[in-house]
Amino acid sequence: MPATTVPTPHVSRETIAAIATAPGRAGIGVVRLSGKGVGRLAEALLGKLPPARLATLAVFADETGQPIDQGVALWFPAPHSYTGEDVLELQGHGGPAVLQRLLRRCLELGARLAEPGEFTLRAYLNGKIDLAQAESVADLIDASSAEAAQSAARSLVGDFSKEVRGLVDRLVELRMQVEAGIDFPEEEIDPAGREALAQRLAAATQQLDRLTAAAAQGALLRDGLTVVLIGRPNVGKSSLLNRLAGEDLAIVTPIAGTTRDQVRASITLEGVPVHLIDTAGLRETDDEVEKIGITRTWAAVRAAGAAVLIAEAGEMIGPAEATILAELPTNLPVAWVYNKIDLHGRDATMRAKSLQDANHTSIYLSALTGAGVDGLRQWMLHVAGWKPGSDGVFMARARHLDALRQARQHLQQATAVAGQFELFAEELRLAQRALSTITGEFSADDLLGEIFSRFCIGK
Repeated sequence: MPATTVPTPHVSRETIAAIATAPGRAGIGVVRLSGKGVGRLAEALLGKLPPARLATLAVFADETGQPIDQGVALWFPAPHSYTGEDVLELQGHGGPAVLQRLLRRCLELGARLAEPGEFTLRAYLNGKIDLAQAESVADLIDASSAEAAQSAARSLVGDFSKEVRGLVDRLVELRMQVEAGIDFPEEEIDPAGREALAQRLAAATQQLDRLTAAAAQGALLRDGLTVVLIGRPNVGKSSLLNRLAGEDLAIVTPIAGTTRDQVRASITLEGVPVHLIDTAGLRETDDEVEKIGITRTWAAVRAAGAAVLIAEAGEMIGPAEATILAELPTNLPVAWVYNKIDLHGRDATMRAKSLQDANHTSIYLSALTGAGVDGLRQWMLHVAGWKPGSDGVFMARARHLDALRQARQHLQQATAVAGQFELFAEELRLAQRALSTITGEFSADDLLGEIFSRFCIGK
């Protein structure tokens, strides 16, 4: 049963309507309505109110009684609906023209066009789902891999929220015991009691660490890793991009400086989205267009999560590469890729320590034949922080990870002041508050606006 995130239900007197299916032609299209006036609109559109929660064949009529479409009407009286309000779903034929006519008729009858994410926002405000579940709705829609969809579905049904609330409950119990000692100082906690408190705090911290690890994996499935391919001209950056992407996205010629602007591709490794950026070759040039490309290359490097510095297998890292390395951001993971091993008789081997030190990895490969490319894929997963097995992973966002980190800091501080009960209790309260922002028990209005504005219309 979803936990209520606000003290009282939110009741809107405005009826909202939107097309809930994607634009374009389709076999089925859905117009969704929610709000206090939906019953009246249903009677005007359908001639009568359909039976509750029963798929009903109906004619959707215009203002003269002529049919706009024929389809299935589903009526969900409040509070037993997605939003917690009266909801009507009209499932008709998925032609853009007929759906727009049907939506226009709903607006003529007094509904207004829904804002992005407004149906899910109302579900949150009415306590049907918490904030983490609401965010997972958008994450499930946007999932780019089966693993990401699985993690988002786990969060949607409340698994992530249950873990967070279970941790909050442990902190509440700790606070009750500590604050009782503050309120009744004559009942001083004995050494054994203090040791029990320390053990319970340590157990809560371990639970928080496990939750953070699972959430970090989920955030990785959602956001992925951006990898920029850099190097001198004509070392095979574009060929490597094409090999990793599995298709010819970048133009490949023997002419140095062919790539003038960025070419981007997204691939999926073990469910993790990896965003590849092929860049202009880095060299001194008088070509104004190429200079612009090089400037954009450095901008991409500064925004990337990792870099692949490419040279030819028959060459050592020379002055040109050394200059590039000196300009790279501090602590940016870099793989030194020696390409074209097919031309130089080298084996596709990964040097020792390659996965132990992401900043000093050497990989030999051939973008032409594909030899050694798997080693580069494994390095990218290692840099991303991916660990095999995603069964226990929750879809998470940057704000969730930030809240978990804040809670961890407060628990660490609580350990440091364990002998001072007033300070100890305050750190526990702050940790509890940080965790509660995940589910939305403490959320500012501007945060809600930011979250739901990113949803698609109709959801």
